[in-house]
Amino acid sequence: MNQPRLRTVSKVEPPYPLGKFPAGFLSSLGREIVYHLATNPGMTIEGPEWERIFAYAIGAEWKPSNVGLDDIVLGVCAWGAKTVKSGNPHTTRRIRLISGRNSPAFSFDHLDLNADPQIIGEDVLRIWNARVEAIRDKFSHVRTVVLIKADDLTKCAVFETETVFYQLDRYKWARNPRGNLEGHDESNNVHRFTWQPHGSQFTIIEDVPQSRVCFSVTPPTPIDRDKLLEAIGYNESWIQVIQPGD
Repeated sequence: MNQPRLRTVSKVEPPYPLGKFPAGFLSSLGREIVYHLATNPGMTIEGPEWERIFAYAIGAEWKPSNVGLDDIVLGVCAWGAKTVKSGNPHTTRRIRLISGRNSPAFSFDHLDLNADPQIIGEDVLRIWNARVEAIRDKFSHVRTVVLIKADDLTKCAVFETETVFYQLDRYKWARNPRGNLEGHDESNNVHRFTWQPHGSQFTIIEDVPQSRVCFSVTPPTPIDRDKLLEAIGYNESWIQVIQPGD
């Protein structure tokens, strides 16, 4: 299947080839997940925490941004980070990535959301492409790193994909029975995008590559809260009550 085009092809080398994570990556990642399970029992890993964990695992800087496409930076490369739940992360082949709120009503003054779905769908992609362009003006390489996770985090998979522009004339848009817009690749009729008029949520449907890294972790015994507080020397003087106006 043909891939969406990149606007530019940079001659500047990335920190490592796409999907070929650096040495020690999996050990660092697994260590962080075990620590999370020990200190946050019952809680999953979501966006900001995944950004921080991935940045630590590759030795990058975590710099949360409003755009969400360059939250992690290492040299000439920037990453956006996504998490997806799956019953079996090791065998999942297609995933849905919530990729921002693209509002043609705001960006293009499309006030009639019942207008021609092709026009609206192409404008949804124009908004995405404009965001990607803004990031690619600053970085030679832009990627998305995805954590596919089981509910209990004992099974996970990680992969990277290039963050790309999408050709407007390649996709056919139509409304589904729920009133959402779906974009299908005209070459093979594969469903690639969903856009929800109410809330303007834009979803990209990605194929999980063979280069994904699958792993499992053994859940640790959760750290007892009182023992942890004792270990760090906590006492009541650490809490200071501030009166209004002080």
